[in-house]
Amino acid sequence: MLTRYDEYPVHQSPYPFSEIPVTDYNWDDGYYFGVFSAEARCFLFTGMRVSPNSDVLGGYAAVCLDGRQYTVRLSRVWRPDCDTAIGPLRYEFVEPFHDVHVALGENDSALRFDLHWLGLADAHEEAHHLSLTRGRRTTDQTRYVQAGTARGWIELEGRRFDVGGPPRWYGARDHSWGLYSERPPFGGHQRWLPPADPPAARRALRLWTVFADPTRSGFYQLHENEDGEQVVMNDMFGTPFEGGIDHGFGTRVRLVSGSHELAFLPGTRALAGGTVRLADEHGREWVQQLELADPPWFPLEIGYHQGTWNDGGSIQTYHGPGVYLEYDELDVSSQPFDYDLGGFVLQGVNGTEHLVRVRTTGPDGTVTEGLGHVEMFVEGPYAPYGFE
Repeated sequence: MLTRYDEYPVHQSPYPFSEIPVTDYNWDDGYYFGVFSAEARCFLFTGMRVSPNSDVLGGYAAVCLDGRQYTVRLSRVWRPDCDTAIGPLRYEFVEPFHDVHVALGENDSALRFDLHWLGLADAHEEAHHLSLTRGRRTTDQTRYVQAGTARGWIELEGRRFDVGGPPRWYGARDHSWGLYSERPPFGGHQRWLPPADPPAARRALRLWTVFADPTRSGFYQLHENEDGEQVVMNDMFGTPFEGGIDHGFGTRVRLVSGSHELAFLPGTRALAGGTVRLADEHGREWVQQLELADPPWFPLEIGYHQGTWNDGGSIQTYHGPGVYLEYDELDVSSQPFDYDLGGFVLQGVNGTEHLVRVRTTGPDGTVTEGLGHVEMFVEGPYAPYGFE
């Protein structure tokens, strides 16, 4: 089946774009876009993922507002329409990396928006994500992230926000494609296989940050084992540390190391704030103070995992003919909370996606203030902060 993408001379296999030379159900390709304001206490997030081998295009559009998370999930069969649209949810790449039109039009839910997501600097291509289980590639993925802002509007239940760009509104995005870690119901064959080799290092902390202010933007991520060491790990993330700071397009300074002194919301593993110290390629220090601006949102609601859709499926599974749409809301104002995952209750969970105020002190002592999206979670024991 030919699509409009086959018109361009960019093929990387001897097949049309609607076919991929991989049969694994966990090969996918998709986006995340975030738009946020600490002043408005509003964080809008939306994404789509194509799962070619299950022939499904799934997506979500959500807003976290004053401690309430309202989520819309959408799905349809991917072929024969390979466009980045699921009914009322549509992405249009007006100028790649500079202007992406993201919109949720009229629908049965109470959420609508019409935004132009605008890049502030070049995208950061992350180190390639690769992990192996007994010689089989279980993650083999490219990902890039980008800082930005947005202009347009967001509306929830008749309450409207005019999104006017900096210094009040900023954004973050990522795009990833390839083999991702197995997500049930696809996969899950471990009972029939030899046990996986024990990892040389187990990831305990993930700290991923995209930030921007009126003069600069940037990205950094670090992963640490249970003793707080940044080492290469054989998992879906794996990278010890990477990042960069930009003053617009074409002006990147590479970051080479980072350390942190973090605080957590009482009784949780959710970020309350803290200090991150970053060293760049020229040996200079950058210091960031992070302050939580609103309760963190909870990513399971966007539907990536089995049991997070009303029929018990996931973003990769078929939910019915035509455009399927469902919506719900979650109170995240008090954390931790219990969450029903398809009949199995997860007890004492918290959000991992944080809207933060960011105060950056540059090597010359200049101080700027902006916003950021911090994805941070701590899994299992982690000695530096006393988690067991």
